Amino acid sequence: MTDCIAIIGAGLAGISAARSLAARGHAVRLFDKGRAAGGRLATRRAEHGGQRLQFDHGAQYLRAAGPGFAAALAEAGAQPWPDAERRVGMPGMSALPRALLGALPLTAGRHVGEVRGRPGAWTIRHWDAKEARPGAPLPVTAPVEDGPFSAVLVALPAPQAAALLPAFGAALAPVRYAPCWTVMAHFDAPLPLPDTLRPEGHAIGWAARDSAKPGRDAGAGCWVVQAGPAWTRANLERPAAEVVAPLLAELAGLARVPLPAPAWAAAHRWRYSLLEAPLGAPCLWDAGSRIGLAGDWCLAGRAEAAWDSGAALAALLAP
Repeated sequence: MTDCIAIIGAGLAGISAARSLAARGHAVRLFDKGRAAGGRLATRRAEHGGQRLQFDHGAQYLRAAGPGFAAALAEAGAQPWPDAERRVGMPGMSALPRALLGALPLTAGRHVGEVRGRPGAWTIRHWDAKEARPGAPLPVTAPVEDGPFSAVLVALPAPQAAALLPAFGAALAPVRYAPCWTVMAHFDAPLPLPDTLRPEGHAIGWAARDSAKPGRDAGAGCWVVQAGPAWTRANLERPAAEVVAPLLAELAGLARVPLPAPAWAAAHRWRYSLLEAPLGAPCLWDAGSRIGLAGDWCLAGRAEAAWDSGAALAALLAP
């Protein structure tokens, strides 16, 4: 197994690196703390009163400027919304990473807490993601160990990558993210609002009638409301249950009429959402240790930047 490459993080950067390496004949294995691949290409599913609900509570849509990412989105079946330039997954955003991952091996629901060993023979130690959280002390339970791996590629948000690989901490220090609180709400009656809103200088950075996207249940009344960075920072450590009402009150302010109470609602906090200060390089690769890092934080706060970063790292490892 010494010729296998470990990839920690199965978002777009990790998937892109894995696909590029596999196409060159390398064995790869991905690890991710989520239940499936995707990172911020996420879809939350719920049920209320016998009705199935879904919300794209992370990335709302994707744009492709280059032919490589455009081809990947077409391969994954992305469809235009809300205009010809933007694309969404079918039947949810999480369908895109699943399609792009294909049959590549993924170990999901695992928090990788340590990388041990030596160049060319690395060992990955990981715990159940329900027990281990990024930034918290590692559980006292024994980890699962996998390896040896000939190289390790880390495709995590920069702060999480720095915590896992302290030797890269100084290089990653300039990278800065803005957090984002996201509220998912289901209403029994249609709201008097357009399908998408991006108000300027407002507590809400983006809101959308998620059920208006192609392939969704148009009558489901599902909304996604994402707070802007300033509002999120001011409320970052509030319990999720306390975030729903004030953000929906801001939405009512945009409607200029009282809104009905949601029939179902929940909130999700993205600590690493909008990139504010990128690294300024396509990726990081240390040939001596055979450890590399990739992510949207390398280039720009766009999904395509994550895809390009993963491909760039794979090219350095296996030109």
